[in-house]
Amino acid sequence: MPLSDFQKVLEVNLTGAFLAAREAIKHFLAQEKPGVIINISSVHQEIPKPRFLAYSVSKGGMQNLTRTLALEYAHCGIRVNGVGPGATITPINNAWVNDPVKRAEVEKHIPMRRAGTSEEMAIVTAFLASDAAAYITGQTLFVDGGLTLYPDFATAWSSE
Repeated sequence: MPLSDFQKVLEVNLTGAFLAAREAIKHFLAQEKPGVIINISSVHQEIPKPRFLAYSVSKGGMQNLTRTLALEYAHCGIRVNGVGPGATITPINNAWVNDPVKRAEVEKHIPMRRAGTSEEMAIVTAFLASDAAAYITGQTLFVDGGLTLYPDFATAWSSE
């Protein structure tokens, strides 16, 4: 992977989130009001994705950005959380969403055996922004149909 490609992904995914959070925090502090920041991460902040090194690294960094900002600004009433989507039906995923064979290959790895929808991601995001989540900070909620449960370990096995 060329360094320029690696840097571009980090600039968009991680630096972009940092810059947006920095401006939001400045605004919240200037207004002396609580606020909420929600970062959009991915299951790949936890699950490595071969051949997508920069993406996985950027999302791993997003986890630490979310947690560090949450810790630094909780006393100011600023909550910082993340949403970690799994496989989601969106236009960027049309290559596998619209191909029955590829879609089946993706969905067989998801314990719920289906991809999520953008509406499902939006509902969780709205929850984290709401007063119903007033005591949640520094967390990433994975909306992934169970993908972060490591479904390949669903059947018992042993190295003995």
